[in-house]
Amino acid sequence: MATENGAARIGKSVVIRGEVKGSEDLIVDGRVEGTVTLSESRLTIGATANVAADLTAKDVLIMGQVQGNIVASGRVELRAGSVVEGDVRALRLAVEDNAVFRGKVDLTQGAKSHEGAPAATAAANS
Repeated sequence: MATENGAARIGKSVVIRGEVKGSEDLIVDGRVEGTVTLSESRLTIGATANVAADLTAKDVLIMGQVQGNIVASGRVELRAGSVVEGDVRALRLAVEDNAVFRGKVDLTQGAKSHEGAPAATAAANS
């Protein structure tokens, strides 16, 4: 089902076990177990969602429950009422009041690519 902004949607009664891959924005309101990979797109975890998966996307917005690691080449937002158990690796992280987060955070360029990291480290040490 497409929404007003054209994103695909996984409804709240839908359960997916396995791997979800795509190249368009996705809104999850149901249950997903496994992995979700949207390398160049925005992933939204809705308030009714219950996700037990590793998430990879350009930007990730979380309003529901997530158990798993999150990797974003852009921004991760944890909205009020969200619950996240897992590590976050991104360029930017925003956490609203009343969001619950248990895990580690890595806010480095490494979220984009590990290839450029040694050169940047070598230049910084010079």
